[in-house]
Amino acid sequence: MDEPAPAYVKVHFRLEIENDWPPAAVESLWAIERGDGAVELANTPFFVRGVAIGDAVETSTDDEGARWAGSVIRPSANCTIRLIVLRGGGSAAARQTVLNVFHKLAAGGEGIEQFRMVALDIPPDAKLGRIKRLLHHGVDEEWWDMEEGCITDAWRTAEAG
Repeated sequence: MDEPAPAYVKVHFRLEIENDWPPAAVESLWAIERGDGAVELANTPFFVRGVAIGDAVETSTDDEGARWAGSVIRPSANCTIRLIVLRGGGSAAARQTVLNVFHKLAAGGEGIEQFRMVALDIPPDAKLGRIKRLLHHGVDEEWWDMEEGCITDAWRTAEAG
């Protein structure tokens, strides 16, 4: 018997804006309904700090039926790293090249044209040291700017050198 498809819901996160960044006050992420108001994040955030794909998050519903994120109740052990792609002007081809390179190191992600960004999802079993080395090399070579949106102890202790 086939398992039923998961029920996806949109969960809204309020963002803290500092120096006009991020460019929005709210980011909405897809999530899988887990019951009792909890959801599991199903896509990588471009702006929300402190969460990663797979994290379980508590939610509340407002008077209009919108779901709003609360605290992370079970972290996934995934990391979120964001890049603003400078090489190639951040074109679609340049963003896809970045995604392809990191995919070979077991990192997923997605790009967004408007801000020349790539948001990487780095699972705990990825090649963390190699990924960190490449990320820092890309910053040094001015291929991209980087932000650690959500990192773990394993990420912190992985050797990039």
